[in-house]
Amino acid sequence: NRPTNWTLYWSDDFDGSAGTLPSPAIWTPETGGGGWGNNELQYYTDRPVNAALDGQGHLAIVARQESFGGRNYTSARLITKGKLEFTHGKVEARLKLPTGQGLWPAFWMLGANISQAGVGWPTCGEIDIMEYRGQEPRVAFGTVHGPGYSGGQSIGMRYTIPAGAAALDQDFHVYGVEWNPGLIVFSLDGIEYFSVKPSDLPSGTEWVFDKPFFLLLNVAVGGNFVGPVGTGVTFPQTMLVDWVKVWEAA
Repeated sequence: NRPTNWTLYWSDDFDGSAGTLPSPAIWTPETGGGGWGNNELQYYTDRPVNAALDGQGHLAIVARQESFGGRNYTSARLITKGKLEFTHGKVEARLKLPTGQGLWPAFWMLGANISQAGVGWPTCGEIDIMEYRGQEPRVAFGTVHGPGYSGGQSIGMRYTIPAGAAALDQDFHVYGVEWNPGLIVFSLDGIEYFSVKPSDLPSGTEWVFDKPFFLLLNVAVGGNFVGPVGTGVTFPQTMLVDWVKVWEAA
């Protein structure tokens, strides 16, 4: 039984002066290098040059080629952990993505209990509303990870946008999930392309998605999913976020 009516629960339109950090009441920058479990190449900073409002109603997350913290690239990863956490709803973002071999932007969610003793990842659960490989500018990925179905065993779908639609780096597109008890449905520009329910999981594994999650926005550089940075890739590379919205079932 999927809801037919939704009420806006929360939104961020990223309006404000150019160079302003996104609202610290909602978004926390995670910082550091070290590969983030995926052999990524960037160092995530809390500097406005890596994540700030652009003054035109967008959040710009900018990957740069520069030496910082022992890494050759910088970028940003913003999370709402401890600030905006919720269970179920419709979650969407309107994004314009970077391009080039080795760019790896994402709009995703993690279980809010990730930091609890004995939980961690992937037991907390992960919902990747949008992942994208910069070398495939017409393809988006929607994926879930959980205990017994993570990493290379994750459950997901690659979706190629229709012929005639602007490539994902050329214009804004809306990426979303409808997240219900026992059912998650992925969409791009309102076209549903993948859904997952408990019976789709490997035998003996647990559905871990009916509890609070928080949001993440980031642009990684390199890593297992995308491979090395291509020789012809120019920097900086930017993911523009027009808005993020969360609705609840009415």
